[in-house]
Amino acid sequence: MSGPIRLVPDEGGSERTMQLRTLPLKRRRPAPPAEPDPAEQLGLSDDPLDELAERLHDICADAVHPYEIAAFLESDGLSDEQAALLYGRPDAFTVAEELFEKVERRYPGPSSEFANPWRADPWRCVVRGLVFALPGLGYLLGANLFATTRMRFGLPSGMLALSIATLVSWGFNQALAHRAYRWLGRLRRREAAVCLAVGAPIGALLASAAAYVIGGPLGALWFAAGQSCYLGAATALLVLGREKFLLLALAPASVGAGVVLAVDVPELVRTVVLLASVALAVGLAVRELMVAARDGERDGVEVKLPIRQEVPHLLFGLACGALTLIAGLGETIHQAVHAASHVVHAHPGHAHPVGEVKTTPTGPAMIALTLSLGLAEWLLFRYRAMAVAALRTSHTTGQFTRRTGGILLGCLFIYLTTVAALDAAATVLWPGAPSLGVPQLGAMLLLGGSLWLALLLNAFGFSWSTALICLAAAVAESVGLLTGADPIVLQLIGCGAAALVLTATAGPALGRTTQHR
Repeated sequence: MSGPIRLVPDEGGSERTMQLRTLPLKRRRPAPPAEPDPAEQLGLSDDPLDELAERLHDICADAVHPYEIAAFLESDGLSDEQAALLYGRPDAFTVAEELFEKVERRYPGPSSEFANPWRADPWRCVVRGLVFALPGLGYLLGANLFATTRMRFGLPSGMLALSIATLVSWGFNQALAHRAYRWLGRLRRREAAVCLAVGAPIGALLASAAAYVIGGPLGALWFAAGQSCYLGAATALLVLGREKFLLLALAPASVGAGVVLAVDVPELVRTVVLLASVALAVGLAVRELMVAARDGERDGVEVKLPIRQEVPHLLFGLACGALTLIAGLGETIHQAVHAASHVVHAHPGHAHPVGEVKTTPTGPAMIALTLSLGLAEWLLFRYRAMAVAALRTSHTTGQFTRRTGGILLGCLFIYLTTVAALDAAATVLWPGAPSLGVPQLGAMLLLGGSLWLALLLNAFGFSWSTALICLAAAVAESVGLLTGADPIVLQLIGCGAAALVLTATAGPALGRTTQHR
């Protein structure tokens, strides 16, 4: 039988527990009487086929050949004898041919539901971009907690402790979020909430302990602890899809940073505003975790997720954090290394104070990168949606590979163009910020492109490859920076090599049809 078959249980009574059904019930032709009267049948209308065409209009309009209509008629039980008796045609194929001629063609386009299963809400991506960027305003409020004239390890006192705490938080929370998403992918929201409730405090404690071990001013250590708590709470809210709550928690710090830019604000007020944002984020996260853990259904089947699958995501978080910190603090670290080496060579064996390190403003570039993360997430969904559409319309594997390659390059071009535009806008709005030169802009775009390609490959399951590529770039840049190499050159080489390898990996890997089914 050429028509689709659907088994409908318990329809029509116990004596007919399973029956064939290919047309909606309102379109099913009633069974003819045992002894039909031909005269009565012919008197119903001038052409009984008109009534059949009306009932089967959708099927006939979508058909590309009369045989499709014939298949439906046969599956509905129309025999040649019934076609002759009821419609005055010699057989069912003649009925199908005339129905095909009577009904105007209406070929439907691809179903939007099927063609775009990776739809993403653009406004949600905008909100996520804001919650990624707005925490940077907290550094304006807490800048007075770091002694820029006191040095430790060649850096402003407290800066190294905060940087190490940031790295630990990024790596740990990346792995924690991946594990929670794995629970959500198994429709176990309760287990995901428990995972976040246990993991987020552990990550905050580890990051705070790392900052304490490095040491620094007490205010800087407290700032690092607060940042660690905030990052843990933000991870929980983002995984649970509560971006708007996180935006609410950032409101005090955002307003406070705007006031600080306009007038001088006492240190006590700055501290209270920072604590308010951290307390709001932690409180909202605790509330949402309790709701998810309480409302989530318990599943009797026990499932265990191997912890080793989070290792590549931990390494990926550390690598991304290191690459971003080098982009933001590379010039400061470079000057500190040179200043320390000059002191040691001039007076070996003697301790000398190191003067204030001149810093190069990279705030606009960092703001551009963080704001672009919302667009990066939307482009990931867009790539997957367009790849699925290409899979449906491509006739050969080569054609599909070329189309997905073009989609990949197009998404990457849109992302990098937007990052450059955001940097230009942030530079104009940032007081006294110099414009990025061509090498600095190139380094930033290579970093952004590498991170986006790595996120795309991560989404397709290439976690170990992306982690090792990004980690190799981060280690190479870190070693070169500590030996006194120019940070811009290091970023051009490190991020450039990572972007090249990731592109070479993504092209063939994502050009396979099996990756998009």
